[in-house]
Amino acid sequence: MTASHDSAGLWTLAWRRLRADRIAMAALAVVAGCLLLVLLSGLGLVADDWEREVAVNYAPPGFVGADPGARALAQAQLPRATPPNAFDPLAAELAELKAQLAAADPPLEKRTTLPFGADKWGHDIVKKTIKGGETSIVVGLVAALLAVTLGTLFGAVSGFYGGWVDDLFNWFYSVFTAVPAILMILAVAAVLQQKGVATIVLILGLTGWTGPYRLMRAEYIKHSAREYVMAADAIGASSLRRMFGHILPNVAHVALVQMSILTVGFIKAEVILSFLGFGVPVGTVSWGSMLNEAQNELILGKWWQMAAAAGAMAILVTAFSLFADALRDALDPKIK
Repeated sequence: MTASHDSAGLWTLAWRRLRADRIAMAALAVVAGCLLLVLLSGLGLVADDWEREVAVNYAPPGFVGADPGARALAQAQLPRATPPNAFDPLAAELAELKAQLAAADPPLEKRTTLPFGADKWGHDIVKKTIKGGETSIVVGLVAALLAVTLGTLFGAVSGFYGGWVDDLFNWFYSVFTAVPAILMILAVAAVLQQKGVATIVLILGLTGWTGPYRLMRAEYIKHSAREYVMAADAIGASSLRRMFGHILPNVAHVALVQMSILTVGFIKAEVILSFLGFGVPVGTVSWGSMLNEAQNELILGKWWQMAAAAGAMAILVTAFSLFADALRDALDPKIK
């Protein structure tokens, strides 16, 4: 039986096990729905106008009801015409420009309530949560992909070659794991001194490869001594072909499970970094930046932004964790 046939059989069996697990399928549906929202948001089809001020400041959710003075506040926030300045040589041009802008985007009275409220600028919390989820989820997925790629590459080289190569990679592994993960992340963030989504991805990816490395190294040590790898060596297959053409397809399920687990951890890490001010820059929204804003709003009794960001993160992280656990069990050949 060839290695590819074994791999195909493993994936088929895993899918059958997943379909039989109702909790796993429900978690998969939630994760797929969140990823679909991220895709639609990235394409500009959903929450593209989240920065538009559609409501009064701190407009409450619709199920709470509008504040007594919200209607007067909405009237006061409407743009008012100012008399032209007779001494301004550009008064006519400015008036014409204002008329054109008003015709293209006529001012509307701001709403006093929204389905889940508004922030201090009048932004819709639902749209802001979707847009923030796009940033947090993309950071988690891309950083997990980077970490798993590095861990797989390092683990493959270390486990396949052994000797001084293995000792060198183990020394790097020991250095990285000697420092607590959150302290390592904060230290790298402080050194880089640059905010941005790409920076967060690099921080998390470059500090999160140790877990995949440890598992992939063990898998490569185990598979390097198996018959199909020795047979490939006997017919003249190169080391790279044996590492990535023969062994990797048989251990790819380990990398996939690590990808799922790390995505959950990196989403939470991005939220922590943004909450502490090391994350996304000003003008970019994420669940962490929403929680950072909401801590001041909570003092004023405006709880809805905190609830939206924390609730969305809790739902996604719980669903992703349940799916990752089910996927790990489904891909475990020891479980019948």
